[in-house]
Amino acid sequence: MMFTISKSITALVASVGLFTTFAMTAPAARADDKDIAQALRAGGLVLVVRHGATFPDKADTDPLNFDNIAAQRNLNDKGKALAKAFGDALRQAGVPVGKVYTSKYNRAYETAVIAGFKDIEKTADLTEGGLIVTPNENNRRAEAFRKMIAVAPTDHTNTILITHQPNIVAALGKDWFDVKEGETSIFRPADGGYKLVARVQMDEWPRIATVASK
Repeated sequence: MMFTISKSITALVASVGLFTTFAMTAPAARADDKDIAQALRAGGLVLVVRHGATFPDKADTDPLNFDNIAAQRNLNDKGKALAKAFGDALRQAGVPVGKVYTSKYNRAYETAVIAGFKDIEKTADLTEGGLIVTPNENNRRAEAFRKMIAVAPTDHTNTILITHQPNIVAALGKDWFDVKEGETSIFRPADGGYKLVARVQMDEWPRIATVASK
């Protein structure tokens, strides 16, 4: 009797499509390394990068003066090494990099410089505002950030945006609350919006480059 009831319930659930609904709400599988490399080589993507690893015992003590680098929370040795490996991996994989935009904080700009990127521009739209700017300005930056992600490169390159965890969460939502230092979220702009392709940790890039070169 128990087997008959169980079998009937299973058939009912399947018939109303609940299995399908449940499957659609499950997290999407991470894209294959080779697929990621191929998509990046084709260009037209936007890479949102949280700056590299920093000193956790440091704080920004002069946040209104971006020229006072000594008063900022800067990259540590791991952050610098992984930033270099990030840039090296993109070049090894044959990924074309176009415009690179960064926060005005040195940890974001230095991530781009150490990675070996050339066409780098600092912008307030990617700069962490925190409590030193108004809520309206933080909201404006989040909206500007989203618009930057939605702009597809027109020259078969990829755009890179290097910023901070609060900016990423404000622009993209709570699913990015756990975004790690150095993590890259790859987006494909389309129809005025964008679609997530993959999230990649900075120490994964050398592996992706190796797979791409095989």
